[in-house]
Amino acid sequence: MSNPRRTTLTLTKAEGRRIWLRAQRLEEATPFGHGPEATPAAVQHLGYVQIDTINVIERCHHHILWTRIPSYRRAHLRQAQAVDKSVFEYWTHALAYVPTDHFRFFVGDMKRQREFPKSWFGSVTKSDVRKVLNLIRTTGPLSIRDIDDEVLVEKHHPWASRKPSKRALQMAFFAGLVTISERSGMLKTYDLIDRHFGWEKPPNAASEREIAECLLDRALRSQGLVSLDSACYLDAKRKPAVRKLIERRVRRRELLPIVIQGAEKVEHWAEPSVLDAAPDRTDELVHILSPFDPLIIQRKRLKLFFDYEHRFEAYVPREKRIFGYFALPVLVGEDIVAAIDLKADRTNRTLAVQQATWLQGGATKSLSRMLDEALHRFEQFQFAP
Repeated sequence: MSNPRRTTLTLTKAEGRRIWLRAQRLEEATPFGHGPEATPAAVQHLGYVQIDTINVIERCHHHILWTRIPSYRRAHLRQAQAVDKSVFEYWTHALAYVPTDHFRFFVGDMKRQREFPKSWFGSVTKSDVRKVLNLIRTTGPLSIRDIDDEVLVEKHHPWASRKPSKRALQMAFFAGLVTISERSGMLKTYDLIDRHFGWEKPPNAASEREIAECLLDRALRSQGLVSLDSACYLDAKRKPAVRKLIERRVRRRELLPIVIQGAEKVEHWAEPSVLDAAPDRTDELVHILSPFDPLIIQRKRLKLFFDYEHRFEAYVPREKRIFGYFALPVLVGEDIVAAIDLKADRTNRTLAVQQATWLQGGATKSLSRMLDEALHRFEQFQFAP
């Protein structure tokens, strides 16, 4: 990365934090506007919205979108996926909603899954896959509930199913033969890829260079300041290509090297336009964040910029938990001030605070009032239609 003509800029952690918050669209109340069109706009900007099965409160994909779209409704995501088809589901670092115009960046991975299936699909035969594909082709989209398997098999992986047809559906999904055309809760309905999207044939696979550009551009758009780790989160095999791309853009002065005070050993980069309009201190908006929110999911980056180490304790024995089973970080302005463990009582339509852990200077009357108001809004969201 040596270049005597390049300019290296030094930023404080607070300045870097503000740039990241602005890139995450958490510094303003309604960054994507209102109505159904806000949902695909948010997915497009963030690059992905993670899906998870835990539902002690509203599931994380709805939570992440509501955080940035206060008027968000679950039906908006269904419209984007099942009707407008502007988003689809596939594996990024986890199962996630992804913009449909990014489909080609996953075609290569789908082909590799066809050639080298994941180990927990070892019991799935080509005949099993042909059976479910023919059933979908002749009867239309279906869910696993629509299939009755007379013979069940043993599970050899925690994510697997005892139904051979479900394993075949999952294998066909990863292989890009079917897509999830809609979901109700966590019940997925599958359809043939071409029929769902109305394609004569799927898009051609992007090249590895194009994939590297997509990863870097996504990180620059949604993070503002990027490191190699943050751009290639859980995708280590693409780090060499992304580093070469970063070096090329630095030489062209499309990216500037950044040094973060107190974290000088971690290389960062940013586009000059981001630095030309560096934000002032963020207003005191309050966000109750999902532990799978893109601001939270990269734990090392979170620790570096916020000096907050989030603990996901759902799989930690009760006696070893510090923040609680499903703790949610509370962002006030540009500081994470608390972690609260919540549980939705769906029978009585209330939101119970299991545990509240105040950080830094602890609770003040002002912070307590702001959190109470945010919890009231969050409770309304939990039980909205």
